Amino acid sequence: MLQENLTKGRGAQYNPENRFHSNHLAIVHEEGIDTFIDSSVDTQLLPEYPKKLVNKVESPDVGMLWSVNPYQGCEHGCVYCYARNTHEYWGYSAGLDFESKIIYKPNAAKLLEAAFKNPSWEPQAISLSGNTDCYQPAERKLKITRALLKVCLEYRNPVSIITKNNLVLRDIDILEELASMNLVSVMVSINGVNERIREKLEPRTVTYKSRLNVVERLAERGIPVGVLVAPIIPGLNDHEMPEVLRRASKAGANNAGYIVLRLNGKVAEIFKDWVYKAFPDRANKILNQVQEIHGGQVNDSRFGTRMKGEGTWSEKLNQLFKITRKKYFEDFTDIPLNTAAFIRNKQLFIEW
Repeated sequence: MLQENLTKGRGAQYNPENRFHSNHLAIVHEEGIDTFIDSSVDTQLLPEYPKKLVNKVESPDVGMLWSVNPYQGCEHGCVYCYARNTHEYWGYSAGLDFESKIIYKPNAAKLLEAAFKNPSWEPQAISLSGNTDCYQPAERKLKITRALLKVCLEYRNPVSIITKNNLVLRDIDILEELASMNLVSVMVSINGVNERIREKLEPRTVTYKSRLNVVERLAERGIPVGVLVAPIIPGLNDHEMPEVLRRASKAGANNAGYIVLRLNGKVAEIFKDWVYKAFPDRANKILNQVQEIHGGQVNDSRFGTRMKGEGTWSEKLNQLFKITRKKYFEDFTDIPLNTAAFIRNKQLFIEW
C-alpha cells in the first residue's frame, strides 16, 4: 500500500503510472517507497481547443449514438469512474491528475453550432456527460454546458443529460423550454443512501438527499427525469438499490436504470488501493464478488455483459431491479425524444 490513511476530499489516493509513458518521475525514499504522496492537491483548469466536438458512440450497449463532453477529467473524484483511463491520452495520470487537472473546451458551443449547421447532420439526440459530468464544479464558473444547451434549444436538437450535481438546477429555465417540445431528458446518478459511504466513494459530489431534490425540482417543472443507480458495488451498496428506487419514485422520477461496477485499466489499480484504505474490513469480499460477476476478472469489456455482469449474483440483482422498478415505476412509458423539430439554418445570437 502507498499510505495507511485515506486522504479525504479525493477519490484516488495517488497517481499511478501512465501506460503510454516509457518513463515516470518519482521521489525514491530510502525505506523503499517509490511514490510521493501530496495530500494537498490543487485543481487546475486547462483550456483545450478541439476542431471537433460531437463524437459518434460505437459501443452498442450504452444507449446513445452521439456524445458531447465539454470537460475531460472530473473534480467529483469518484474512485470507480471508468473515464479515468481517458486522462492518460492527455499525458496525465488516471489517478489524482484525473480529478485535479480539468481540461475544458472554451469553443464547445461554437463547435456544436457548426455541427448542427453541417448539411450532413441528421437530427439525433446528443448525450452530455457520456464521459465526465457536464455539471462538475468547473461548470459553475465556465458555463460551457449552459452554452451547449442554448445551442440545442435554438436548433431544436434533442439532448440527454447524466449528472450527479445539483448545478443542473441553474439551467432549469432552458431545460423547461426544451421539455415543452420533448427535446430533453435527465438522468440523475444516485447509487446509494448511505452518506458515510458516499463521502468516501464520491468525495466531491453533492449529497444523495440533494440529488433527490434535483429529481423533485425537475419533475415539478415537467422535465423528464430518471435515476441511474450506478455503479452498484457488490458487498458495499448493492443492498441499497431498492431504497434508491423507492425514494426516486417518490421524488417524481419517471424511469430508472442500473450499472454494476467494472474496473478496467488503471481504475482497477486505483480502486483496489482505495478500497483497502476506505473499507479494510470488507475489501476482500468486495473485490472477490466483483471478480465473480465478471468471469473471474475485475475488468470486463464484453458488450452486453459488462454493464450488468453474469452469474448467480447478477441474475438475482437483475430480478430484484425488475421487481422493484415495476413496483415504483409501473406507469413508465419510454417516449423517444423529438427529432422532427430540428431547425438547421437558425441564426443564433448567443452570448458565448
